Amino acid sequence: MMSRRTFSTLLLGGSIAAVGGCVSQTRMVSLEYRDRLLTWPGGDTCAVCGRGGVRADKREGDGASPAGTFPLLHAYYRPDRVSALQSGLALAALQPDDGWVDDPADPNYNRLVKLPYPAHHEALWRADGLYDIFVVIGYNTGPVVPGAGSAIFLHVARPDLAPTEGCVAIGQEVLVGLLPMLGPGSTITIAA
Repeated sequence: MMSRRTFSTLLLGGSIAAVGGCVSQTRMVSLEYRDRLLTWPGGDTCAVCGRGGVRADKREGDGASPAGTFPLLHAYYRPDRVSALQSGLALAALQPDDGWVDDPADPNYNRLVKLPYPAHHEALWRADGLYDIFVVIGYNTGPVVPGAGSAIFLHVARPDLAPTEGCVAIGQEVLVGLLPMLGPGSTITIAA
């Protein structure tokens, strides 16, 4: 288990949410990533960010995670591997033909597309399980700036906690437990 702390319930804004249990209310939870640790009110877990560290001047392909505070927009999951997820965020099942455009010259840069797609993209239906569950971090989303970075997610970490290409990653069981606590207004702060 990747979690540094064992917990079954968290107190958030006067409401109790069962970690890994049912959603009782939509919450505005703030997550913070710093020094290989993701924290939230009442909990924390080991986490990793981009191999390029955390940078305020993130660029496409630099392997860095963007510095700042960003909204958590919506979540995706692989229905053939994960079931019975709950969240206050919009939650959608991935399809084998889902991809994310990372070509700055394409008009759909930093957006979900259906494959096959002519521009360079990342396939979201992965064999390694990293995207079995992921939350889209609202970095470079409104407006999208070509070349400023794409596909920044909170997703499942590799078993060895290897750095990502720019995302923040945690254990799958912890991510499943966080989803019910997240809702409209939830944010993540990424700091060096």
